[in-house]
Amino acid sequence: MGERRRPKGFQIFQDKKPPHKWRCYHRKTGAAIDIDRFPLYTLEFYAECLRIDELQRKADTAKPGTLGMLIKNYRASRAFQDLSPRTQADYQKCFDYLRKIEHQPLASFTSPLVVGIRDKAADTKGRRFGNYVKSVLSLLFAWGKERGYVKENPAVAIKGIRKPRGAPEANRPWTDAEREAVLAALPPHMLPPVSLMMFYGLDPQDALKLPRNAVSGLMIDTRRGKTGVGVMLPLVAPVYTALESAPKHDALTLCANSYGKPWSVSGFRASWRPIRMKLEEEGKVQPGLTLKGLRHTVATVLREMGKDYATIAEALGQKTEAMAKHYSRRADMSKKNTATVTDLSAEMNRRKTKIVKPTS
Repeated sequence: MGERRRPKGFQIFQDKKPPHKWRCYHRKTGAAIDIDRFPLYTLEFYAECLRIDELQRKADTAKPGTLGMLIKNYRASRAFQDLSPRTQADYQKCFDYLRKIEHQPLASFTSPLVVGIRDKAADTKGRRFGNYVKSVLSLLFAWGKERGYVKENPAVAIKGIRKPRGAPEANRPWTDAEREAVLAALPPHMLPPVSLMMFYGLDPQDALKLPRNAVSGLMIDTRRGKTGVGVMLPLVAPVYTALESAPKHDALTLCANSYGKPWSVSGFRASWRPIRMKLEEEGKVQPGLTLKGLRHTVATVLREMGKDYATIAEALGQKTEAMAKHYSRRADMSKKNTATVTDLSAEMNRRKTKIVKPTS
């Protein structure tokens, strides 16, 4: 990397194993810096280091018995440091949002107050973020209760804000026709990442960041960034063909953009959007198609094939079966409804045969 000014209080190192990824952590809190978003020694990198430093300085002044103190202690704990960098970053967004009430005494938190915080976050940043803030608060209070910071968890029984009636399903599964239409419309350099999402259920971030050495022989390591779970799967023909047909490049990642450089998530979405919109205009796909929906698609298809939740969770790199059940719920409903309607039809026909015509 050359001789560069290292920010004080941060640890910078390179992984010993390929692809020798560079990493940076704040020593005091363990907060990770996303090197893909903030490349080392750039202005953006130093600005992010400064932001983390300022947050820590404010946390250091957190008064005992306040929310700020609870967040500070949680972030310094092994429970937080053992999370993946991606999950830490997601939690940090909530901590940043809660910073304006960090001096609120823990004893003053009640269920109605948490509901108010959830609702305000939803009003300003959307329903999903509001629910996520509520979940993070529940996690914080649960951690604090175990260590004697609070007597009760005021967020534990609070439900998330329900999706408005009639609102489209988020990240719905793709139909067979939609998958075929998209594959036919994609340029060669976009086929590999979409194929990885479509046939392995990878999140967009994970598909775009897979290193070149993820493929070994006829197997591929589809490691999931959020859980850190690695899943070795066979290199299926559609993915192999997409990789072989893509323009050659020297990027450290398996997939590369039209310039032969690693994709950023925002860059890929920007390239994907006009393709999706054109297919919508042509009537080849329905509105609501998302890249994340391919993960739901894989789970749905596997469930329709009769695979159990444990198998689906393992294939998707999930640590528990909960998300596998969530992703494949449409298949379960379809299977159940098919059986119900079939039974209803049979019962209607049975009753029909019992009708006795009146004699003349």
